[in-house]
Amino acid sequence: MNFAPVQVNAELLANKRSGAYHVLTFVAPGIAERVKPGNFVALSVGGNSTSTLLRRSFSIYQSQERGLYGGTVEIVVSAHGAGTRWLVEQPAHTVINMVGPLGKPFPIPKDPVHALLVGGGYGSAPLFMLADLLRQKGCRVDMALGAATSEKIFGSLEARRVTNALMLATDDGSIGIQGRVTEAARSLIDRNSIDVIYACGPMAMLKAITSLGNEYDIQTQCAVEEAMACGIGICMTCVLPVRGADGLIRMSRSCVEGPIFDGKDVLWDQIGTIPLNAVGAAGMGLH
Repeated sequence: MNFAPVQVNAELLANKRSGAYHVLTFVAPGIAERVKPGNFVALSVGGNSTSTLLRRSFSIYQSQERGLYGGTVEIVVSAHGAGTRWLVEQPAHTVINMVGPLGKPFPIPKDPVHALLVGGGYGSAPLFMLADLLRQKGCRVDMALGAATSEKIFGSLEARRVTNALMLATDDGSIGIQGRVTEAARSLIDRNSIDVIYACGPMAMLKAITSLGNEYDIQTQCAVEEAMACGIGICMTCVLPVRGADGLIRMSRSCVEGPIFDGKDVLWDQIGTIPLNAVGAAGMGLH
């Protein structure tokens, strides 16, 4: 069943540090009951007197339909800008306006498969709900997590609980193998027969994982990280070039048509541009 997103005033229940990140838990009845792995929420930040007008979008890490205080939604925040710094500084019981669940969720196979989940930094957040659901469907789940340092890998302990095999990779070698997460993913592919790859993280990582999937003829489902100002497809700030089933290239909205895309359909090298052969490009005077 598909649900339309709703707007609620969500109460901040908890704010916990996890390595380089903050895990924020909100009481968000009306949203929590509708969440599927891969959905995201958009939050107003800065308070009532702020000049920060645009919402901030976050992948949903966990969701509970019922709890002591009602349905809850958890997100993972990296405080690197004014909006996210304000958010992680808020005390418990702060009320923040939230819209969700937004975006298309990860596609789930009908039959049990062997899945590889790949996360970069806090991009791993939406993969844990996905791993739980895949295991409920009888799937084998392997996972590769990578980041610059051990502090920036999110969820390594939880990953051991929800996976059959786990590999970590850091640029500095502080945990796991020294190198990129693509190397860890390749090792898991070589070790086991993988049917599908799910990935979430920086664009460069998603491009590399898609190339790896193409090399092994494995479908790759990518949760893209694009700046989303509205979250509902109006502002067009999160568009990226995607080739459709009809072969035509369209500027697709990450927040509506995504954030999950088949990696082979995304024109990774042309993100940030409008390809000359994209639908509508001629009408924009691009030639």
